[in-house]
Amino acid sequence: MDHRSPLGEFLMARRAQLSPDDVGLPRYGERRRVPGLRREELAMLAGVSAGYYTRLEQGQSLNASAEVLDAIATALRLTAAEREHLSVLSTTASRRTAPSPPPDEHASADLRTLLAAMEDVPALVVGRRNDVLAWNGAGHALLAGHLDAASPDDPDTRPNLSRLVFLDAHTRALYRDWPAKAHAVVGNLRILTARNPHDTRLAALVGELAIRSPEFASLWAEHTVEPCGRDVYDLAHPVVGNLTVTQQTFPVPREPHQSLVVITAEAGTPSSAALTMLAQARGQGVTKRQAL
Repeated sequence: MDHRSPLGEFLMARRAQLSPDDVGLPRYGERRRVPGLRREELAMLAGVSAGYYTRLEQGQSLNASAEVLDAIATALRLTAAEREHLSVLSTTASRRTAPSPPPDEHASADLRTLLAAMEDVPALVVGRRNDVLAWNGAGHALLAGHLDAASPDDPDTRPNLSRLVFLDAHTRALYRDWPAKAHAVVGNLRILTARNPHDTRLAALVGELAIRSPEFASLWAEHTVEPCGRDVYDLAHPVVGNLTVTQQTFPVPREPHQSLVVITAEAGTPSSAALTMLAQARGQGVTKRQAL
């Protein structure tokens, strides 16, 4: 009986995406019973025994060497990000660690000072599960103006970026190419779960999204791996209209599970003007509230 680990599931998903034609293997005209390559075909391409590869995919062998993983990655034609993901999955699979309560997360005072200093540049700090730990006024106004600006301060009300993209109608309408954004979110969440395999809250988040969003469940089954270092999105903002922004994600020093997300628009473009208009509208809103 198969008891596949995340490593085995990833290998199987990637194997199913390759056909004999892709790798120059003959089909012999027979009707194939499995999608993609057979295990023995992949093993042959990687230079390992079919039995060993089968045990690896079934989770019965947890100590693959770097050389074997590299050979399998080459046979599967993995990207650089997928190779790193494979290595992380192999490392975590060999650790016999029981699930444990995840640590509490918070944005440091230094990070909050940095966000305040960037007040007119949309920015936020996200944690190990894509929870928003803090944001500045511009980040809140651009991405989630319909939510309480203070919601990240309370662990019970913190917005989660993955949950917003799939379950929040306002966020879904914000992204003009929502399928591309959804694909990127799932690809990044795959990386997070590989790095934090024993985080029970992260596992619960994946389960919730799979149950409540058929689109998430379908994308999750593809085992897409996509780092979120930089991306460009077209937004349809309810206040300033259409704009194109660049999102960049930076690791936070001394906080390996946190990231600083900064969103900008090219200078001199209508999108840059839209961000300026949003900052002005936000400032006027603050002034009105203070006058009440």
